[in-house]
Amino acid sequence: MRAPLLLLLFALLTTFGLAQQANSSEFIGPAKGNLLIVGGGRLGDDIIEKFIELAGGKDAPIVVIPTAQGSDTYDNDSGGAGNFRKHGCTNVTVIHTNDKAVANSDAFVKPLLNAKGVWIGGGRQWRLVDSYANTLTEKLLWKVLDRDGVIGGSSAGATIQGSFLARGDTKNNQVMMGDHQEGFSFMKNVAIDQHVLARNRQFDMFDILKNKPELLGLSIDENTAVVVSKNDMEVIGYSYVIVYDGTFWSREGADLKHLPEKEKLFYFLRNGDKYDLKKRAVK
Repeated sequence: MRAPLLLLLFALLTTFGLAQQANSSEFIGPAKGNLLIVGGGRLGDDIIEKFIELAGGKDAPIVVIPTAQGSDTYDNDSGGAGNFRKHGCTNVTVIHTNDKAVANSDAFVKPLLNAKGVWIGGGRQWRLVDSYANTLTEKLLWKVLDRDGVIGGSSAGATIQGSFLARGDTKNNQVMMGDHQEGFSFMKNVAIDQHVLARNRQFDMFDILKNKPELLGLSIDENTAVVVSKNDMEVIGYSYVIVYDGTFWSREGADLKHLPEKEKLFYFLRNGDKYDLKKRAVK
């Protein structure tokens, strides 16, 4: 009798494992918690206050990571921490290291253990990879989401949240597919660019998509953000988000428009617009 029981147990565990794997791939965004992904520039109060709300309010523990800027040390107002304090936040901690051994230490990650919000500042996104990828720090960022917290970030702190790391080259930020190509994957199968309209970057995403057409491209302008949970995405802020999903959408319809081939299509979303990341369609 033991052999059949063992086989049954193995089958049940295998089924459970497959079910867990299917559940983890069900969502493009995080299964729990929220992402707030900002295209850089000076942030409006609405974006800052949305992050604070998603973190649980002004008394919520917030951790700021300014590492992408490229300095060796930072003060307590770096990376956006000062903005949160100006908005009344009472529990803001700045953490930074350029050393993966430190990023793996219990002492370094202590502020992350109870954090409800993590903000990742701007700079060069490859620095975040070199400091934190595959470390205890990165693992605990996921735990923030598991607690229904929020991970936010601007510019480099936006791009790092995708699975493909746009502009990840250590030599030049104009190279779209550089020597660092893996982000933290808080959003799966997505490449995220920033400062898009402010810097006329609206065509740059095609450098990635012509090589990786399976990806969803999101290019976010300054003072503009997307809020992401599960498969839901909503635009907030002043300007626009460009979506590259191989289709075209317009409020006035597209039947009379003369559009290019699908490989060259993109369209704009603005404040209040909602998007289904799984279906890749405007709601």
